Parts: sequence; C-alpha cells; structure tokens
Amino acid sequence: MTEQTTQTEKKPKITTVRLAKMAMLVAISIVLVALIHFPIFPAVAFLEYDPADIPILIGTFAFGPFAGVLLTIVTAVIQGTTVSAASGVYGIIMHIIATSALVITAGLIYKYNKTRKGAVIALICGVLAMTIVMIGANMIVTPIFMGVPRAVVWQLMPFIAGFNAIKAGINGLVTFLVYKRISGFLHKQ
Repeated sequence: MTEQTTQTEKKPKITTVRLAKMAMLVAISIVLVALIHFPIFPAVAFLEYDPADIPILIGTFAFGPFAGVLLTIVTAVIQGTTVSAASGVYGIIMHIIATSALVITAGLIYKYNKTRKGAVIALICGVLAMTIVMIGANMIVTPIFMGVPRAVVWQLMPFIAGFNAIKAGINGLVTFLVYKRISGFLHKQ
C-alpha cells in the first residue's frame, strides 16, 4: 500500500448511510421546531426558543463541523419554507448565521478534543460565539430586512443577546446530556 492510498483511506467518506443519518437529524430538527417553540422574554415575543439546534449539534459532534454547517443550511431552508415560513428569508439567513457560529466553533474544538471536558469547552465556546456573532448580525441584517433603525435594534440588544445565550445554552446542555447515548448509533456503519 502506498502513502497516497493510506492518506485517501483516512479521509471520512460521505456514504449513503451517513447521508441517511444526516437526513434523519434534519427531519428531527424540523419536527422539534414544529412541536416546541415559545418566547423566552414576553417583551420580545418574536424571539422564540426552539430545540432545532440539538440534532444539528449532535450531527456536528458525530460527523464534524463541515457536516454541522451542511445540516444547518438544509434545516434552515426547510424550516424557513415550512414550519417557520412566517419569518421568510430573514429567518433563514439568521438561522444559518446563528447556528453556523455555534456548530463551527463547537465542532472544531470537539473534533480535536473528544472528551467530556472537551465537549463542555466546545459547547461553552459555541454558545459564546453564537451570542457574539448574533449581536453583529442583528445590527447589520435586522435593519435591512425589518426596516427599523439600528438604534431600535440596539435598544433590544440585551434581549437579543440574552435570548441567543439562553437558547444556545439550553441546546448545548441537552446535546451534552444525550450525545454519548446516541453516538454509537451515528458512528455505526
């Protein structure tokens, strides 16, 4: 066997089984959004918690950060055209930005430190990344799509930042609690 063959064999292949498992995670994510969504802060009821990121985070830990971003995009588009269609393109864009920040950060850290401690660090960093990225995204994207001045968005920033931290924190905690229980199934070929 040559060195080139060895390198090729080490690269993870996207198999039909892996694609089917990823599709299952997308479907679970959509169902969770349809069944569970509620406002965290009554003053800004349009900011609704949903557990859609849990299957995406699980897929990220199982298959890597690139797969996490792919799961995010597919889920956001399907969710934004079906169960969350009222939010339209704005909702799709914000979902992709928020969840991508979460899964890229958490996925990269966990990829190189697959321990319980590594998972905790990855998820905490992912929560922080999502919260910080969404401050900037809301200051740029929200005025464009919602037609409101940046000053209005800035006044709501404590709620926006709190919402993203709480949502990502809950989803990260649930992911931490369930991932090891189902990772065997996801890694089984």
